[in-house]
Amino acid sequence: MIDHALTLNPNSANAWCARGWVAAMQGRADPAIEALQRAIRLSPLDPLRWLFVGGISFAHLVARRFEEAVDWADRYVREQPRLGSGYRIKAVACAHLGRLRQAQECARRILELQPAFTISEWQRTYAEFMCSPETLAMCMDGLRKAGLPEE
Repeated sequence: MIDHALTLNPNSANAWCARGWVAAMQGRADPAIEALQRAIRLSPLDPLRWLFVGGISFAHLVARRFEEAVDWADRYVREQPRLGSGYRIKAVACAHLGRLRQAQECARRILELQPAFTISEWQRTYAEFMCSPETLAMCMDGLRKAGLPEE
């Protein structure tokens, strides 16, 4: 469906965003980043730009490029500070970089925004989005290191 949308309108930032997120969820980080960067170029002032930026952050996380994931997560959080997903990406990346204090700060912010957040519920949600078992395990490990609750 995304390919069809892009055939009909190759300048659709939203379709490129969708392509990027799907690629990231499938573990194809570089094609995801390319698609999401194209979305940004097509619509640099888009009110949904945070989705593009968040996707790039997640794609870097999937590729285990943790420094880049943190940099893009910081942009994501600046653009959408009341959404927990940017803090989750940053918490996982920081935990894997050994920056436990930063990861724990992100965990506190996640729980402020989503007091009922648990790793097990997050796992159930993302397993439905086709994340690879390796990516899920890496993220869960980072969330645990950040100090988020299991149940």
